[in-house]
Amino acid sequence: MSPQPLPDLPALLIGDAVVISDLHIGMETKLKRKGFHIVSRTGDMISALMSCPEECRRLVILGDVKDTVPGRSRQEYLEIPAFFGKLMERYDRIDIVKGNHDTDLEEFVPFGIRIHQASGMVMGDTGLVHGHTWPSEEVMRCGTLVMAHEHPAVMFRDGVGRHMTEPCWVRGEIVSGGERYPEHPDRFVIVPAFNRLLGGSPVNVIDGKFLSPIINSGMTDLDSSEIYLLDGIFLGKRADLMVRERDTNRRRR
Repeated sequence: MSPQPLPDLPALLIGDAVVISDLHIGMETKLKRKGFHIVSRTGDMISALMSCPEECRRLVILGDVKDTVPGRSRQEYLEIPAFFGKLMERYDRIDIVKGNHDTDLEEFVPFGIRIHQASGMVMGDTGLVHGHTWPSEEVMRCGTLVMAHEHPAVMFRDGVGRHMTEPCWVRGEIVSGGERYPEHPDRFVIVPAFNRLLGGSPVNVIDGKFLSPIINSGMTDLDSSEIYLLDGIFLGKRADLMVRERDTNRRRR
């Protein structure tokens, strides 16, 4: 059950389970308050998940189902139950690992959805977390750690300073359990955000900051991690892809 990306989707396949993260349903309300009137992307996310291979019978969401924190919006009250109501017709089981935006999530989801705490859950030899807090020791005993929260993207910059970003996968090694864990996974995977409206935060910017305590603890060999686009193209190791962006400032989400 080694995790494998689904082609052209920010989604992993683990056995018969589709694993996604960072839906941020309701973020259009926040953008509207800032003057940006954008049509809801929730329907697009439903369509993408409904069209996954038929053998996929389980859905796992690694946190940040909702966007508003603290509190909730009318859009979330309307769209989150409808989102899961539709997907429960397609999938036999749905699991959610809570993210930092998922306060009071239990108020929104229909009965039958399994909600796990932020310390994570285990599927076979794979541990799954959102990534904003420390995983449980049970999760860290797995061979592979899958996490989200970073909204990873790779930045491309040309000779005249123009740049663009693309969502990406990050795969690398965990080299230590630090002082916290007696055992640790051999490898990690960072999942890109499923909501395309989020864009991404470049992982290859010099002096760029990360959010996950696992990454910031020095437990991973981040420089040797491998960067892949959603279509499966291998770009190279992170250390070989570094660029400088003026006034880079990654803010905590």
